[in-house]
Amino acid sequence: MWRGDIIDRRGFLKAAGIGFAAALSPGSLMALERADAVYASGFRAPDGSFGIATVTERGEIVDRVALPARAHGMAFSPAAGRAVAFARRPGTFAMVFDPSRRAEPVVITAPEGRHFYGHGHFSPDGRMLYASENDFDANRGRIGLYDASDRFRRIGEFDAHGIGTHDMTVSDDGNLLVIANGGIETHPDFGRTKLNLDRMEPSLVLLDARTGALVQRHSLPSSLSQLSTRHLDIADDGRIWFACQWEGPRNALPPLAGWLSRGEDIMLLDLPEETTVRLGNYVGAIAVNRRDGIVGLTSPVTGAAVTLDARSGVVLRQEAIREAAGVAPASRGIVVSSYDGQFGATRSAVAFDQHIVRIG
Repeated sequence: MWRGDIIDRRGFLKAAGIGFAAALSPGSLMALERADAVYASGFRAPDGSFGIATVTERGEIVDRVALPARAHGMAFSPAAGRAVAFARRPGTFAMVFDPSRRAEPVVITAPEGRHFYGHGHFSPDGRMLYASENDFDANRGRIGLYDASDRFRRIGEFDAHGIGTHDMTVSDDGNLLVIANGGIETHPDFGRTKLNLDRMEPSLVLLDARTGALVQRHSLPSSLSQLSTRHLDIADDGRIWFACQWEGPRNALPPLAGWLSRGEDIMLLDLPEETTVRLGNYVGAIAVNRRDGIVGLTSPVTGAAVTLDARSGVVLRQEAIREAAGVAPASRGIVVSSYDGQFGATRSAVAFDQHIVRIG
């Protein structure tokens, strides 16, 4: 997500240093110098290999880092200058890397009996990395705790108070962990098969980031038990936006987004029927642009990108983007990536993965 302390493009270049700039091709260096913003995204190359791309707001790829397998979500710490790509469920690796290549990547391996759920977030000071994990034999979500000052050694875990723990983030002051428990049971013995669609338990949870104590837990009403709460972002007023994926009847028109604040109940957004249909009952990513006061939603199912007003939830814009995947704040508005290689105004030969993160 984009918050006020993220470095700008000039800051990124300065932090990267002469060595990084010298390693770039002339075309990549020119693209980076004229970029308004810089992002990171997982990708699949035409030869089937996987990696992480550093991409300009225009969609020009300026650098690549190889990955052992497919990634899903991304996180970035301005304080530490590190980013991390989490393996796609039920993967067991996460790769921490320095976008400026001043330090070698660090590969984290999930402990026995766990796999990553594709998401995580740094503490504001960059000293702790939190990761959503599945204790698959116990069918319980966990938040793994990794010490960034000790090569990301795993030092403990918190109960996520739900199952199918997917996206998670951290409040601006670092005091709260915000967790989207999708409510879907999975087990690596069955690949990516969803095992409990008739008895899902979606929820949104707030934890004390220091102790792991439960602060708030919101379950969805029984009529929406098949509405999987999946992705999160936080607005400048502390409002927590969440996006959902519907696992029920195809002809239903469930709410696909909403918000909550500490001490308050959840608010499900009543989107226009046209918008819900356009999103195909599936929001694959969400991002808040704090500067512009907007929220971006994407759906790869129907190839749609929707922009909302962050205060009222009113739909401001809808557009068709084939296989729309990641979304992140741009210098103005939002930038969207796609599975077929679109990033902003540029199409590349790679297939970008589901999420992107702004790093400069």
